[in-house]
Amino acid sequence: MHLNERSLIGQEVAGYYIEDVIGKGGMAVVYLALDPRLSRRVALKILNPALSVDERFRQRFILESRTVASIEHPNIIPIYEANSDDDGVLFIAMRYVDGLDLRRFFYDRGPLPLGQVNQIFAQVAAALDTAHAHDLIHRDVKPANILMAGDHVYLTDFGITKHRTSISGLTQTDQFIGTPKYMAPEQINKEHIDGRCDQYALACVVYEALTGRLPFQRDNDIALLWAHLAEAPVPVSALRPDLPLEVDGVMMRALAKSPEQRYESCGVFVAALRDAISGPSAETQPRPQVGVPATSAKPARGTKLPLVLAGVVAAVAAITLVVLLVLGNTGDGGWARYPGTGAAPVAFDYPSGWTATTHGDLFALASPKAPEFESLFVAGVGADWARVNPLIQSDPETATGMYVQLTETIDPLSTAAQLKAALDGMMPGRVEIAKEPLPDRVGDRDARKFEGTITDTRTGGRLSFTGYVVPRAGKPVLMLYFCASNGCEGQTLSRLVGRATMS
Repeated sequence: MHLNERSLIGQEVAGYYIEDVIGKGGMAVVYLALDPRLSRRVALKILNPALSVDERFRQRFILESRTVASIEHPNIIPIYEANSDDDGVLFIAMRYVDGLDLRRFFYDRGPLPLGQVNQIFAQVAAALDTAHAHDLIHRDVKPANILMAGDHVYLTDFGITKHRTSISGLTQTDQFIGTPKYMAPEQINKEHIDGRCDQYALACVVYEALTGRLPFQRDNDIALLWAHLAEAPVPVSALRPDLPLEVDGVMMRALAKSPEQRYESCGVFVAALRDAISGPSAETQPRPQVGVPATSAKPARGTKLPLVLAGVVAAVAAITLVVLLVLGNTGDGGWARYPGTGAAPVAFDYPSGWTATTHGDLFALASPKAPEFESLFVAGVGADWARVNPLIQSDPETATGMYVQLTETIDPLSTAAQLKAALDGMMPGRVEIAKEPLPDRVGDRDARKFEGTITDTRTGGRLSFTGYVVPRAGKPVLMLYFCASNGCEGQTLSRLVGRATMS
């Protein structure tokens, strides 16, 4: 097959019908294409045919693309298929995101507002840390590979990754994997690399987001690579005086020439940046003691309710309580029902005072504070708990809900250790599993039940959960009922799972 950008428009490639060009680079062209089998549009990345000559590259590309496809994370662009066509040309079919990439964002808007910097890069860091936990290194983190779908961020172009035990450098076709503007020194030197080379590239992108320019700008690639190896960037505060001086120290550490001097993870780097920009949050203050009665304003002297009126109020309250109990027991007025969707193919009851939402095709959530918890869960490992911690501390009854998603990475027969490893890459904090999973039921289906906690490593905020993995045709279903107390059992959970039905 002759790869000539627009010549493929209107043609069929590997079962996909090409509609338009949406991106290109030295190694590949990305097309908008239609998958007629599922009636959906995809981003179809077709690699330069010259790369197919390198058999080692071909094998690694297909293997690692399929590994990425198995990683479930809300900020990693889903890969549907990775293979070669009848002519041997390599391709990847991915979710099509109708939005801007960060490169275009910079071009349109210049340096980003500080709040937006935190919001965007927490999601990118979460995606990278999850990939690193699966022993995959991106190696080409740059603005063009960060996609913006409203407030949601996707990291893409994982199709040309590299296992951490490999060394960086050239393919047999003398093709660099990486972009010199964002390339870590150890990658330039073709040394052994790990996730800290992605942290360096991420820091270059953050520097550009903060200042509107790259940390190193040179007239040619040789001079640029030398700058990465031997020169220090201008402090960001010199280019953007509104930034605290503490930001300089954070950026210099993430851009250190030696990987050993950088942060232990991308999430730790972004959290340090957030603290340097805004200062430690109030969430780090001691929590109020549990069980201490809250004070309330006393009525002024001489304002007691008349006895008759007080009796009426008490009667109304009693009648209201009876009505609520009746409705709650019958399920007619006290409960609503989530119907099930492609993202969460399970129907379940939830209290009518909650809000149920489906986030794209990623997960479903029902909670009294759905917007706060949707933002938390979508951010993954690097989540900011700023909107959730006040609920946990001051309004714990609302810090609860049901989270549901399909999962490929959790086997229904997983041990506690395997569950922790999988959930650590998916959940918005450090996961602990209290004990080994046990057989149980969700609706009329067999399931495995487990209990644990999710902890914000930065502030100590914590949610408990009772979880279920339910086998079904296709992917299993993960259900997590979370709460702010030390355990999440009770009538609400019994109803949530007892009347659930799988589709």
